[in-house]
Amino acid sequence: MRMSLLIAGAAVALLTTGCDNLSEKRVNEAAVLTDGGNARVGRVEIRKYGCNSCHEISGVPGARGLIGPPLTNIGQRYYIAGELTNTPNNLMSWIQHPRQIEPHTLMPEMGVSEQDSRDIAAYLYAQ
Repeated sequence: MRMSLLIAGAAVALLTTGCDNLSEKRVNEAAVLTDGGNARVGRVEIRKYGCNSCHEISGVPGARGLIGPPLTNIGQRYYIAGELTNTPNNLMSWIQHPRQIEPHTLMPEMGVSEQDSRDIAAYLYAQ
């Protein structure tokens, strides 16, 4: 029983910390940019909301989608969705409500919460 708890605890720790491609410095910078977003949680949320189905996203297992644009190095881009200036607030708004910004986008409204949009944006900026 005790060994099972240790293994379960280690698995949770790996999912939310060291088993990714993120440096601690980048995670901290992304948290500041997104007003408290947690990049390590965002990596998990990306899969929860199915972003990996449509997008290629570095460091996210199975994120090899070809419907939406690749999201690698999004922090270096000038625009989001081809029309929004790339700012943390714009990215979080786009993640939460893409159809309010661009009614004809293929990106669906996924019911992403405000905190989850912060975490997802933090992950994308921390890459």
